Amino acid sequence: MVKRKTALKLRKAHRYLGLFIGIQFIMWTVSGMYFSWTDIDEIHGDHFRKHHVEQVSFSSLIAPSELPGGVKSLQLKEIAGKPFYLVNDEKLIDAQTGEEKLGITEGEALEIAEKYMREDLGIAGIEMIEETGGHHEYRGGSLPAYVISYETAGNIKAYVSVSDGSFQTVRHRDWRWFDFLWMTHTMDYEGRDDFNNLVLRIFSLLGLITVLSGFVLWYISSPSVRKMLKKF
Repeated sequence: MVKRKTALKLRKAHRYLGLFIGIQFIMWTVSGMYFSWTDIDEIHGDHFRKHHVEQVSFSSLIAPSELPGGVKSLQLKEIAGKPFYLVNDEKLIDAQTGEEKLGITEGEALEIAEKYMREDLGIAGIEMIEETGGHHEYRGGSLPAYVISYETAGNIKAYVSVSDGSFQTVRHRDWRWFDFLWMTHTMDYEGRDDFNNLVLRIFSLLGLITVLSGFVLWYISSPSVRKMLKKF
């Protein structure tokens, strides 16, 4: 059997390891429970959006061959009731006049948001953002963008791209809780989605060591095991 002094050292190491990583174990458990009990569509804010977005048809559009410059990709978009070509994912061209549109206005952003968001949501305000940090709820989205805020307890915000008028995403209180818990789950405190970060690897290894040391402690202190060993 293991010497008493060695067993005491092992117990002490197991105890301090448990204290050190215990909080992270709790966060892994709490966040895992939250993820398993929540509806991901609600987290995405789908229940704040219209189930059916009405599409408008247009006529008298100029031919794509008449557009200036080379065309690699082309998308027909409606902005405030008017047709526009999004050329090469970067330029907005009026699909009836051929004139380039340099971004959308606040009024147009509100009309775009109204097209996608539920009608019973009252608008509280609108502002433009030109940059976001690594922890911003709109990180990675197209910038600059208009942020439309709604008069709700859930602090709902909708984001619309200034450059091409695309409705980007919806953020609300439950999404922000999900985002925070996802950060604690992945332990990626910069971008949230890196499962190969060093901190997560270290804590995973320490967690494994803690569990294994617990099994070892059970083995060396179990009366049943001692009785079995004496028989041999």
